Amino acid sequence: MTWQTQRLPGDHPPVSSGMIGVLLVNLGTPDGPDPDSVRRYLKQFLSDTRVIEIPPIVWQPILRGIILNTRPQKSARAYKKIWTDRGSPLADITARQAEAMVGRLGEQVVVDYAMRYGKPSIESRMTALMGQGCDRILIAPMYPQYCAATTATVFDEVARVLGEMRWQPALRFVPPYHDHPGYITALADDLARQVRGLSFSPEVMLLSFHGMPLQTLEKGDPYYCHCMKTARLLREALSARPEFAGVRFETTFQSRFGPARWLEPSTDTTLIEEGQKGTKRLVVAAPGFAADCVETLEELALEGRDEFVEAGGEDYAVLDCLNTSDDGLAMIDAMLRRELSGWI
Repeated sequence: MTWQTQRLPGDHPPVSSGMIGVLLVNLGTPDGPDPDSVRRYLKQFLSDTRVIEIPPIVWQPILRGIILNTRPQKSARAYKKIWTDRGSPLADITARQAEAMVGRLGEQVVVDYAMRYGKPSIESRMTALMGQGCDRILIAPMYPQYCAATTATVFDEVARVLGEMRWQPALRFVPPYHDHPGYITALADDLARQVRGLSFSPEVMLLSFHGMPLQTLEKGDPYYCHCMKTARLLREALSARPEFAGVRFETTFQSRFGPARWLEPSTDTTLIEEGQKGTKRLVVAAPGFAADCVETLEELALEGRDEFVEAGGEDYAVLDCLNTSDDGLAMIDAMLRRELSGWI
């Protein structure tokens, strides 16, 4: 029996193709605000050699013997403070950002979201997009500033998934958008709107970015430079607005972890110092986050308030990330359209 008699063209199973997929990717979240869920999440997250650049033979005994037996309880308490009936705020907001893009880019485009760590996984969502006929996929890491510990891990996981696919889609990646005019304008418009709604006029605004070990800068990671450029451009855009007349801007880095030296100045130390030297009215913005998460809703909004007030401060507010604001969604729409040029 010849191959032709075994498999005639009419016998080929129907295949969907010709669609375009867009996958918004954010960092990740545990399945629930309980120690077991947090432990599973931290094990995956902290086992990534992009995140922890210590040789696994040294790090894994520390992770499994100490970190995973102590940190999940503390982190679970933080997650419980911000968990909603829709689950994790980060996953919920990212899902709603993706939902808001459905239909905006044309009937040929399927928009979905994934978490780099936790669920839904990049593998499951890419497989789903391929199943819907998406033979071209745009991956959109929702990190304005490039960092090997965030952006590069998305590339790594996408490459791993592709390595197991026989039929691979054509791929594009959204580049860092730390200095994109649309991003800066969206931030400035949204932050100005929020400040107008406050019951006080701030004296100081902290622009707080997620911290990274200092060695990442020394090894050539552009993250610090991207953060500082975002801060400069945003400060210039806001200083021209009446809501920020006389406001002093400070750029800080939060979420220190472990004994290594991290990027400075630190957000928590700065909050205490501001309160001690007489600052009474302070606001915080987090322009490195596309969506609110435990770092903004608990670390900045709750722990940060306590630190500032206990040091002598009075009025304190943490402004929302762009999330699903009109300005934020318009920025995402424009960013995706730019990268989809030629496909749509």
